[in-house]
Amino acid sequence: MAYNNNNMYNNGVKFKDVFEHFDVDKDGKISSKELVDYFASVGESVNHKVAKIVVNEFDSDGDEFLDFGDFVKLMKEENNEELKNILRSAFEMFEVEKGSGCITPKGLQQMLKRLGDVKSHDECANMIRAFDLDGNGFIDFHEFQHMMSLAT
Repeated sequence: MAYNNNNMYNNGVKFKDVFEHFDVDKDGKISSKELVDYFASVGESVNHKVAKIVVNEFDSDGDEFLDFGDFVKLMKEENNEELKNILRSAFEMFEVEKGSGCITPKGLQQMLKRLGDVKSHDECANMIRAFDLDGNGFIDFHEFQHMMSLAT
């Protein structure tokens, strides 16, 4: 299945870019270990069993890896409890104040910097504005889920 640049979030981040952050060994596939290692590298813990369940659920060819097409399906899945747990962990990585329930421009800026993508505070505020459905200046978990499921 071919995917093109139409698989973008409104703020310009492509599914392919996110996929490549997870695909550490650059083999074009994401293993459950790569999922666990990725989250560990940014200071979060994802249980290996949960990562394996997620990979197996979306693995279309039975090789126990997520190829890009599998990853896109995973990112679009909204009713999956394991995915919600992973999204919750990812969301919490962006919180400046743990447990605050929101991603601020400062939190987004800090996380992007950790990932090697340095942005100004204004750029981060603009990125948040694109998905701030209620106009309060930050992204809550519902808005984060919506953002992660969009492909325009």
